[in-house]
Amino acid sequence: MFPPTSLRFASHRVYRLASFNSAVVCCKPPARALSWCPSCRPQKQLIQPTTVRRLSTSPVTAEDAASSTMSSSSGNVQAEPAAYHGPLTQTFRRLKIFSLSSLGLSCIMTPFIFMVESSLPFSARIVLAATALSTSSMSTALVGWSGASYVVNLRRLPPADNGCIEGIEMTTLTITLKKLVTRVYDADFLVGTKRPFAKWELAQSILLPPPKEDALMAAKGGAPGEEETIAETFNSRGEIVGRWIVKWESDGAGTCRGTGTVVRHFNVHEELL
Repeated sequence: MFPPTSLRFASHRVYRLASFNSAVVCCKPPARALSWCPSCRPQKQLIQPTTVRRLSTSPVTAEDAASSTMSSSSGNVQAEPAAYHGPLTQTFRRLKIFSLSSLGLSCIMTPFIFMVESSLPFSARIVLAATALSTSSMSTALVGWSGASYVVNLRRLPPADNGCIEGIEMTTLTITLKKLVTRVYDADFLVGTKRPFAKWELAQSILLPPPKEDALMAAKGGAPGEEETIAETFNSRGEIVGRWIVKWESDGAGTCRGTGTVVRHFNVHEELL
């Protein structure tokens, strides 16, 4: 049995395909992202060693991800100008700044609780200082968690430059307002999510139909043990800090996992796409 996020394909539906050294990805697309996909029928093509969409039987480690750079992949995939700007970007930016400022102020003012003369016992001062720091820290962590998935910019990766597959590049901000750019090389791996403050997530697992239902679709899964990079996250210096990888199993099943620090959830305003 697969997790609830497992996807099952309907045989009557047509999906975009891509072949990577005899491994083909086929997943359920997000409802709104379909409007970007022009009609094109991908052809089998050999992926060069420098491509960002690699297929390997060896696992990709976090150290490997950190040593790679964005410049190595920019030659293969060209992003179009931003087609979407998050309308609440400035709101989240100000909220993060305020939250960090309040945390810093709490850290600065806490020592004065012990320095100022007062009738409060020392134990009460400790409780007061701990309460102030914990409250400020928790609020800052909550703001960082809720705002980490908010997409400030979204770009389309043209299928012509992405193996005739529709891809998406999304920019998010950390709690310290540093940019993280996540490139999803196959938008079909984006599915709906129940996580608060998010609309999409990278699928955890996929399931192709059995041969008796759709032999053509079933034959397009990768061989057992083969792996493929589905998405990569870059930091502000253009270094790859995380990857989302699918590993094909038997019977057309695929299990996804992350390496490094990959952004998996995305909060977008679907009505603006």
